[in-house]
Formats: sequence, structure tokens, C-alpha cells
Amino acid sequence: MQQFEKMLPGKYYHVYNRGINSESIFLEKSNYQHFKMLYEKFIDPIADTYAWCLMPNHFHFLIRIFDPDRVPYPVLKVTDPSRAFSHLCNAYAQSFNRWNKRTGGLFQTPFKRKSVEDEQYFRQLVHYIHNNPVKHGFTDNMFDYPWSSFQTFLAIRENYQNDSRLIGWFDNKSDFIRFHTEQQDSQEIFHLLLE
Repeated sequence: MQQFEKMLPGKYYHVYNRGINSESIFLEKSNYQHFKMLYEKFIDPIADTYAWCLMPNHFHFLIRIFDPDRVPYPVLKVTDPSRAFSHLCNAYAQSFNRWNKRTGGLFQTPFKRKSVEDEQYFRQLVHYIHNNPVKHGFTDNMFDYPWSSFQTFLAIRENYQNDSRLIGWFDNKSDFIRFHTEQQDSQEIFHLLLE
């Protein structure tokens, strides 16, 4: 059985999972919305999210686990941040099964996570996550894909703290857009990707 590193406070992670046998985990708009609502419930209290993308059969997140003094672990009844992701996947799977009159597991387990150790990997991973719907043929253009953080970052709302944090990894908003529209060599980080 493959072992995954423990998720530690203050560290960045690429987190992803997919449906069993690559089956769909989102069938309609309300599924995506419900997953996002559960994400806010289980993950927002324990981590900053820098990039995300939901696709019909899998998802990706780039997160940073909060430092212990910022996490309401007793409120969530978890001491290990990975438990929050387990709760997210389990809660969503239960809802999905109820809606679709199905039983059994929905996601491959356990969910995958890989620590992000340097700025180059971080930037390439942001590009990779936002371009994933294009890579997998779910859209022709990441600008049009509604279920990723890319459109949110283009809008940069002043009251949304994580937007400015992500742009901070780039020179400015124009550099962020240019970086996404240029061809990036994902081979440089291929050995760090879990797909």
C-alpha cells in the first residue's frame, strides 16, 4: 500500500483525487456547487487555497496548511489536516450516492498529496491546475472553464485575501495572465505530479 506523507502546518501541498475507475464525480452544476460548499466547511478553516480546479472525474487543489495557532481543530474535531480532506470526500460521496441512488465508494482512496517545496514548482503547479481542463479535453480554453480558480483570480476582488496572495507569487496581474497563456514545460515538474 502506498504511503503518503503527513500534512504538516505551514507547508504547501498539491492535493488531488479522482473517481474510482476515473468515473464521474460531478454530473451537474449543483454537484460542483455542493462540493465547493463542503470544501469551505471542511478545508477553509485549516488551509489557504491558492489554486483549485474541479473536473467531471477529478479535482486539484494547491493549499497551505495553517499554523497550529490559527486552526480551530477542536471545533472541527480533527488533529490531522488530512482528516479534514477525508471528511470532505466522505461527506460529498454520501450526498452524491444519495442523489444518484448508488452505493459504495466514489473516490480513489486515499486522496493524493505532494508537498510543494520551491517557488518554481509552485508557479508551474498553478499553471498545471488551471490548464488541467484543457489538457483533459473538458474545454478548449481555460478562460471559459467555470470550475477553477483562474476566473476568480482574473477578477481579483479586493476583499478576497487569497487572490492577492496568489498574484504575489507573480510580478503582477499581467504577469499572472501572461504566464498562463504561454506554453509551460510541465516536464520540468512531471516527476512531482501524481497523475
